[in-house]
Amino acid sequence: MKKLFYRRQNLAYFSRLIFILLACLLTPLFLSAEIVDKVVAVVNDEVITLSELEEETSMVFRSMDPQNTSNEPIVDILEKARKFSLDNLIERSLIAQKAKKYNVTVSDEDIDAAYETTRSNMSLNPTEFREKLERSGLTEESYRNKLKTQILQSRLLSYDVRSKIVVTEEMILDYYDENYTSRVDKGSYYLLQIGCSWSPTDDPEKLNSDKQTARERTKRIYDLAKKGQDFRMLAEKFSELPSASDGGDIGIFMLDEMAPAMRDAVRELKPDGISEITETPSGFQFFKLLSGEENAIVVTAAYETVKEEIGEKIFEEKLKTAYAEWVKKLKEDAYIERL
Repeated sequence: MKKLFYRRQNLAYFSRLIFILLACLLTPLFLSAEIVDKVVAVVNDEVITLSELEEETSMVFRSMDPQNTSNEPIVDILEKARKFSLDNLIERSLIAQKAKKYNVTVSDEDIDAAYETTRSNMSLNPTEFREKLERSGLTEESYRNKLKTQILQSRLLSYDVRSKIVVTEEMILDYYDENYTSRVDKGSYYLLQIGCSWSPTDDPEKLNSDKQTARERTKRIYDLAKKGQDFRMLAEKFSELPSASDGGDIGIFMLDEMAPAMRDAVRELKPDGISEITETPSGFQFFKLLSGEENAIVVTAAYETVKEEIGEKIFEEKLKTAYAEWVKKLKEDAYIERL
């Protein structure tokens, strides 16, 4: 009987011991789970957890001045990243809720297509693309979630925003007048420029060779311009001067603002005239005068060639403004609590 009693007592003792050991081992896990899943914000009837916020903050932090050129304390940078990240998560939650209300969905096939398009546009194979994502603090899953949000957002904008944006002919004309035409006062010269340069060298023979090459290149372009080819296009394609990216456009000058060689080249030009080739200390160049008449209006591009581009630009600007207002209204109508 005593043996049975001791056996039962030992069994009870070992049961209690196992329970205590398990409690000690599992308590950190429960505490960890509580920390990871702590609610940091409530958005209507949904929550944003600490783990979600930490993942988002990590990605944002990596993109915020990684060299810290401003010498701002890391704590302050991290706090900014955290605030920005929480705002992003709240906005994405609102978008997802709105999409649910409108029955707007994004399929796995949609996300796959967007993922592959992005990867292909970056000319990276699947492994390289995943490595690039990892360097940015993203996993493939988190990046796919971002793509899903972007697609949802785009589709919602079509419902709530895009359909309400109107771009009129008058808006396009106003933009054109402001950005593609210029008034030139009397005595002013609105000029386009094309030129080819050579590199400085102490070798006289190489210098002469480089100068001759630059002269020949300039002459070929000059002949094309004199035959009526579009001066701006020629400048963008062939000019070696900084103005090439602007179609050779160097703006409006008074004669007394010009270097002597430039002044001599354009002084007698009539509107649409092309100067002779002039030599500068580092190259050869020539000019086209758009206007030198009193109160003349210079058109830098034909309306029909830029009309569609202007319309798209105005639409994008209006869409950006409308989207900001749309998100603001979403937030105003929602229950949002940051904890």
